[in-house]
Amino acid sequence: MTEFKVLGTPLLITSYSELAARCQEWARGPGRVILEFANTQVVTMLRHEPPYREVMSEVDHFIPDGMPLVWCLNRAGAGLKDRVYGPTFMREFLSHVPPQFTHYLLGGSQECGDRLRDRFEKINPGIRFVGSFHGRCLPEGVLEGSAEQEVIEEINRLSPDFIWVGFGAPKQNMWVKRHHELIRRGVIMTVGFAFDVNAGTKPDAPLWLQRLGLTWTFRLLTEPKRLGPRYLRWNFLFLWYLLWDGFRGRAVSRAGPKAA
Repeated sequence: MTEFKVLGTPLLITSYSELAARCQEWARGPGRVILEFANTQVVTMLRHEPPYREVMSEVDHFIPDGMPLVWCLNRAGAGLKDRVYGPTFMREFLSHVPPQFTHYLLGGSQECGDRLRDRFEKINPGIRFVGSFHGRCLPEGVLEGSAEQEVIEEINRLSPDFIWVGFGAPKQNMWVKRHHELIRRGVIMTVGFAFDVNAGTKPDAPLWLQRLGLTWTFRLLTEPKRLGPRYLRWNFLFLWYLLWDGFRGRAVSRAGPKAA
């Protein structure tokens, strides 16, 4: 596996099918692997905020989730045909994953979780959801009440192959940072918005907007108050750092082969 760095963040050069195969390989192993589907905001926050870099320090692989990142990577010779968008990867993976693998859903509302299970059990009758938690996660990455300990105990008892975390950023990242050492095994994927999209509780951008790298504009129109300040700040900073680091030849660079 090969990585290229964008603004200092190592991004895995992969595709939907290759990542799906890798995930199954990792799940067969004894340890744990942490994946983050990184868009321009994640990359910019890692460049701009040292505390956030510390939170994300345990991530094993950052996956290029946004089209602007793919364009940057391809300028450096990555040769990617598409991004690996978290909601699409979750949908494709759960639709085709073999029945020997097990899954745990962590995050979203109870309605969201019920819809996810119902949808994918219809698409892929052999799929095995072995557990879930759909309560509240506090900003510091702690679950409310007794769930804080009970969820970890349940995950280790059930030993799921895939742990899908959908609290939304940065809460989901804080949860992983706090708890990853307590989880014995499995592939932990922070997918946030993918829960709502695949459950049908929130709409996603049309494919033509996604291909143009404008998914964020659709989400801004659907949630302007919540996302407006966030997008204004981080989109501006992404462009600023891209220019600043570009002048010094550091915006995008090849990171070399990544250990499997």
